[in-house]
Amino acid sequence: MIATLTQPRIAQPASPRTHLRPRDVQAFTRAPLSWAAFVVTASAIASVAYICWLTPLNLSPDEAHYWDWSRNLDWSYYSKGPLIAWLIRASCELFGPLSIALTGDLAAAVRLPAVACHVGVLVGWYTLAARVFRSPQLGLATVCCAATLPLVRVGAVIMTIDPPFLFCWCWSLVCVLRALETDRTRWWVGAAALTAVGILAKYTMALFPVAVLGFLLFHRRGEFRKPGIWLLLAGAAIGWVPIVAWNAGHDWVSFRHVFGQVGVSGSKPGGVFLFLGGQLGMLFGFWLAAFLAAGWRFRPTREADSGIRLLWWASVPVWLLFAAASLVKSGQPNWPAPAYFGGLVLAVALTRELLAWRRRLVVGCLALSTVSGFLVITGIHFPDAFRPILASVVRSPSEKDPYPVRRLDITARIAGWKQLAGEVDAVRARVRAETTREPIVAGTHWTTPGELGFYCSDHPTVYAVGVANQTDRHSQYDVWRPNPVADAQEFRGQTFVIVGEIGADVKNAFERIEPLTRVVHISNGVPVTGWEIWVCHGFRGFNRVPPPPSGSHY
Repeated sequence: MIATLTQPRIAQPASPRTHLRPRDVQAFTRAPLSWAAFVVTASAIASVAYICWLTPLNLSPDEAHYWDWSRNLDWSYYSKGPLIAWLIRASCELFGPLSIALTGDLAAAVRLPAVACHVGVLVGWYTLAARVFRSPQLGLATVCCAATLPLVRVGAVIMTIDPPFLFCWCWSLVCVLRALETDRTRWWVGAAALTAVGILAKYTMALFPVAVLGFLLFHRRGEFRKPGIWLLLAGAAIGWVPIVAWNAGHDWVSFRHVFGQVGVSGSKPGGVFLFLGGQLGMLFGFWLAAFLAAGWRFRPTREADSGIRLLWWASVPVWLLFAAASLVKSGQPNWPAPAYFGGLVLAVALTRELLAWRRRLVVGCLALSTVSGFLVITGIHFPDAFRPILASVVRSPSEKDPYPVRRLDITARIAGWKQLAGEVDAVRARVRAETTREPIVAGTHWTTPGELGFYCSDHPTVYAVGVANQTDRHSQYDVWRPNPVADAQEFRGQTFVIVGEIGADVKNAFERIEPLTRVVHISNGVPVTGWEIWVCHGFRGFNRVPPPPSGSHY
């Protein structure tokens, strides 16, 4: 794929700065392409080996949640479009038996699409850099730099909505670039299709055609007289059709949820400093500084090259939009991730220029960033070895703070779920023997049902009762019916095994509750996380659950 997309451009002449001389044309040799292919292949092999044989990480709550969606295929879901569920279901159908044979469960099959998307993203980065700057060496440098970023590596082994979304963003950008170079409609069709699919993965994909519109409005207005941009907008509209149709029949819960997340309804201000801190943490300072400096260095008023301008419009305004939104709510650190596709290419290009000006300083910063990246990547992949170090930094566990290592260990929420499921299975077996009936399994937080459904022995249907507990937001589990909160009559008189803290509203819904069982996950001598397991007999139904007081509860 790389070889077919890295031929010299012919649709428009190169700017004087990047004019192709005969020997520059020969720069598209096999060496950079071969090394890039080697890096991509090695990363793919390492990722497959990790998820099949080496990982100590259980499925993350998001992964388990989406796996639960894949058991109930639909046109959309509470908080996201359907693509993530479709991909996981397809992978489990194709590779599930092999995953079970190699690892004992379906986790590797769940995560294989992330590896495929990771490969596609690296190839896309190479293609963008090599084509825009007419330099396969810069493409190789971009791939190598991307491989040192923890966010990129995590996206290779954890299957959330981001890997397929970022794959679609990256290759939509490649297609638009090729459409502008060749003036061929088929590339616009490709961009439209990828945009539609990307919206099914993550709603943020809707920003891509907006970025392209900004670029065309300021630099290529003649494109509005051609079908290309209108095909792109039509593709974006098509991507929304299943999502809107599903929401029309489900009280528009997805839009309520999104508005709550971004702080449109009932949310407190977040803070631009939290946003910048998250970006510094993801990019180790150097690459964030390089990205911001590149945004100024390659600004459209200075650069005449259409490819560079397109990368700028697909990165800097997108990043600034999330930065401005952080004045209301800081959001998650990964939200501006699509901005770094074009942005990393520009940052690497700027770094190459700076090497001729401040070589020692730039090399030192690159070395520090690379070493830091590999240390963080190693820590994320193999956290058990590093937890004693983290535990020595934080204060000792106490009754009020039993798991202080969680403040520094970002993998803590991925740990211990298999152990918890084993304890739940033991409790279920005891209750089944005592009552001759299968107990209902539930969690008090929306992240718990997917994990228990995945790791418990027979993949039971697990419910969420946190809304009744007044401690959790609404989720897909409130959409699926019947459920104990909305359809108490379907579960009346049954015994529940509930994981999580329960309050008076939950306690009052049962005739009798056994003393709790506490499960603590200890890794390398460090207490990482814990749960409470309650056996509740004689379900009577919850009191009327009031509607969420604000959109943020969605």
